[in-house]
Amino acid sequence: MFHSLIAQRKNEWFQSGRCPAAPLLGHIRERGQLRDAQIEAIETYLFLKIAGQNRPLWRLVCDGFFDPQEDFSQLGLAPKTLDLLAENAAARTFFALRDEFPAMGKLVAERGQHIDFEKLAQTIFYNASYTDYLFSLPMGAGKTFLMAAFIYLDLYFAHSDPTDAAFAHNFLVVAPSGLKNSVVPSLKTIERFDPAWVVPEPAARQLKNLLRFEVLDQPRSAAKNNRARNPNAQKVAAFQPFGGLMGLVLVVNAEKVILDKLDADHDPLAPEKTDDEKQKSANELRQLIGQIPRLGVLIDEVHHAATDDIKLRQVVGAWHGRGAVTTVMGFSGTPYLPSPEKIGSAGNALKINQISNTVYHYPLLAAVRSFLKKPQVLVEKGPRVGPLDIVRTGVSAFRRDFGGTVYADGSVAKLAIYCSSIEWLEERVYPFLVGEVGIPPGEILKYHQGNKHHKLPPENRTEFLQLDTPASRKRIVLLVQIGKEGWDCRSLAGVVLSQKGDCPLNMVLQTACRCLRQIEYAPGAPVPEKTALICLNEDNERSLDRQLKGEQHISLAEFGSIRTEKNAAPSPRPPAPPAPKISFWKTAALSNSAAAPAQIAQKLADLLYIQPSDSRLETRDLHEGRSRKSAVLARETGERAQFDYWLLGIVKESFGGLSLAD
Repeated sequence: MFHSLIAQRKNEWFQSGRCPAAPLLGHIRERGQLRDAQIEAIETYLFLKIAGQNRPLWRLVCDGFFDPQEDFSQLGLAPKTLDLLAENAAARTFFALRDEFPAMGKLVAERGQHIDFEKLAQTIFYNASYTDYLFSLPMGAGKTFLMAAFIYLDLYFAHSDPTDAAFAHNFLVVAPSGLKNSVVPSLKTIERFDPAWVVPEPAARQLKNLLRFEVLDQPRSAAKNNRARNPNAQKVAAFQPFGGLMGLVLVVNAEKVILDKLDADHDPLAPEKTDDEKQKSANELRQLIGQIPRLGVLIDEVHHAATDDIKLRQVVGAWHGRGAVTTVMGFSGTPYLPSPEKIGSAGNALKINQISNTVYHYPLLAAVRSFLKKPQVLVEKGPRVGPLDIVRTGVSAFRRDFGGTVYADGSVAKLAIYCSSIEWLEERVYPFLVGEVGIPPGEILKYHQGNKHHKLPPENRTEFLQLDTPASRKRIVLLVQIGKEGWDCRSLAGVVLSQKGDCPLNMVLQTACRCLRQIEYAPGAPVPEKTALICLNEDNERSLDRQLKGEQHISLAEFGSIRTEKNAAPSPRPPAPPAPKISFWKTAALSNSAAAPAQIAQKLADLLYIQPSDSRLETRDLHEGRSRKSAVLARETGERAQFDYWLLGIVKESFGGLSLAD
């Protein structure tokens, strides 16, 4: 709602010739590692932090910080309204929204004399006592890297002037409830972000060395008969004393460590009045986090916090009351509310459908035109069209358009088929694909949480984690309640939603767009105009159209016909940092045998199946060619060492930071 007005004032600030952040923005643009959307968000962040002095949005509105300095005398307004606008900065700011938000302009013009504009501003911005900004970027635009950029920029200014209260010294990265399996691992990419993209050397290297990361992912409490403290609290307590602490980044799940067992009528930081172990455990962690000085809170996918919004604001408000919180920054691809929110009483009521503290918004339409894959939407209709018919259509179109597609990193194109239940996947979809459609079982990956009738082997999780690597030869991925949001699989080229319930009704847009993430094509390979496939049934078509109109203000027809803007420079995807050097030992198997080559090959093959009694360790000097020590193993323990498994393990544990080629 206010982001267009903020953008206007921000641009004036940067073009004024008196902007202290101009050299830093020049460095960022010169490095060329961030997309335009990320740079514009950073401009907004610096504008609010420096020019706005990190004040809450309601305070900025009441202080006239966004005052457009507009001449209202030619609009035919009543004299009493003109007097109000001349005297009240908040009224001027609200009235400036009349083109984008006509109801607001009408309210100011007709009932402005009866409105307490300071109270209205506080209500619109959720009565938050702390500074709370929301940055809205669509899926694939690089929200996680933007979070990392904000962390390093805050530290850059805080390190330069530790007394400047606008900038945080430590950070809490919050993943919303229910998304810990998909979001928390991706947040670990913050650790791999190169600070030289946003701050100059040698400061970048110094800040990189300053940061310490701690993921609070332990179970909420100990066994019922164990009075030991919360293991996550133990991790935080290890950084005490907190007095001069700087550079700590905690990554947490809101449900696990902050919101559990919170009494809305009770001070969230007060000593517990109950012996309930879970409540005591959660409160212990809240107490410790609230003691960390100059804390910046970053909330990923903040629109999912709607159900826990009151509790989350209660906790953050309590931290802020004790002077701990510097700024709260939320990140979301959907800055719209599920239903309009009513603000004010009868006669002065407003209906707002956008999250009001959105300070920057980059629409999905612009992202698809600039750097995301271009969608092709297929909808199967008709009274005789069933879910399996839609699956067949999606698979056929995928095999026709992407069957031989290999991307620049060596990964192959993949199709995700979302299923409403494990039984539907295991008993209907998988047999249908293998039997009637003729897909080789080796090209299909099934991934779900399992139940008592259908369990998956552990290696399926490994396969899922390395889908975006050249090691994966899977083409079809069958999913249940996984990968709807936060799943970063750039080689995904298609999505099938064949029936109602394949994903939550309010997440059809997020699920359908899983296949739009930017990826580079192999050199010389043709790039089709439509580079991703979305195959839907009628129910999901209606849901997608409704959500596109409500959240992105475009129709499904417009979405499916997007083309790349002519003369638009491609927005670069930040490259992965160089792979670290790995220490390794080289061994050589030498033989003095004069046997024929075929016999030598057989002997070498037999080494893979050598009996324990013959197992031998030998240390050999490779330069001098003589043995130093030889010993026969009495027994073997553990798994047999295999080079390929070792490499796959490294790739898995890097969360996509390394490929097999690296």
